[in-house]
Amino acid sequence: MNQDILHRYLFDNADVRGELVQLQDSYQQVIGAQEYPPVLQVLIGELMVATSLLTATLKFSGDISVQLQGNGPVSLAVINGNNLQQLRGVARWNGELADNASLADLFGQGYMVITLTPDEGERYQGVVALDKPTLAACVEEYFNQSEQLPTALWLFANGQQAAGMFLQILPSQEDHNQDFEHLSQLTSTIKAEELFSLDAENVLHRLYHQEEVRLFDPIEVSFKCTCSRERSAAAIKTLEQAEVEVILAEEGKIEMGCEYCNANYAFDGIDIAAIFANGQCSNTPQ
Repeated sequence: MNQDILHRYLFDNADVRGELVQLQDSYQQVIGAQEYPPVLQVLIGELMVATSLLTATLKFSGDISVQLQGNGPVSLAVINGNNLQQLRGVARWNGELADNASLADLFGQGYMVITLTPDEGERYQGVVALDKPTLAACVEEYFNQSEQLPTALWLFANGQQAAGMFLQILPSQEDHNQDFEHLSQLTSTIKAEELFSLDAENVLHRLYHQEEVRLFDPIEVSFKCTCSRERSAAAIKTLEQAEVEVILAEEGKIEMGCEYCNANYAFDGIDIAAIFANGQCSNTPQ
C-alpha cells in the first residue's frame, strides 16, 4: 500500500470527523537529512503526523508550521506543511539524548507554536506550553484553547514509519460529547503496529465495524523542500559585499547547506561577482 497517505472520514450517525495518516518515504527523507538520535527520530515522526493531521483541517490555501522550542538539550523541532500535504522539517539539539527521554527531558521549559499562514488573509498563531506528557496531549490542548472543540489525537513513530489518527466534534447546535467519548474510546484501542501495517479501510473496520463510516478519497503526503540556489544567492546578497569577499578569499568559495534536505550550494568568485552585479549566478547546485 502507499505509505504516505492521509484519509478523512465521517460518521453518518455522529457529528464527529476523523483523519488517519500513514507516513514512510516522506518521514525517511526528513530524518535522513541529519544523524538524529533515535528519540528525536520518533519525535520528528510524531510531529510530522501531527502537522499532517492539522493541515487536513485547514479551510484555506496556505502554510502551517508546528514548532517546539525550549531551554533543554533540544532547542528546536519544527515541521512545516501546506494545504497540498507537502512537509519538511528539522530539529536542533546538543549532547547525548536518552532513548527514553520525555518531552520535559528534551525541551526543559518549552512551548509549542502553531502558525497558520493563508495565501490570502491574516496570519494566526497559537502558543501552548509543553507541559503535558505527550505531544498528542499538547496538540489537544491547542485545539481546546483555539477552537474549543473536543479533539483527540493518537501519534506513533518508530524511526521507520509514522502514523496517527485524529477525531474532532463538528461544530453543531447539539451536544455530541457522548458520541465523541464513545468514538474516542474505540479509537484508543488502536495499536501502532496496526497503523503501520494495515490500510485505512481495514483500520477503520477494525475500530468502527459497528458504526457507519464514510471514507473519502486518499490524499498523498510528500516531502518537499523549498530551498534553491536562487534563494541561497538572495541570502548572500543581504550581506555586505566586503564581508562576503573576505570569506571568499579565505575559503576559495562560499557554501550554503540546507538543514531540511541536506542540499549544498557552492558559489565561487564569478558567482559572487554576478550576485552583487545583477543577482545572477552561473553554476548548477553542487
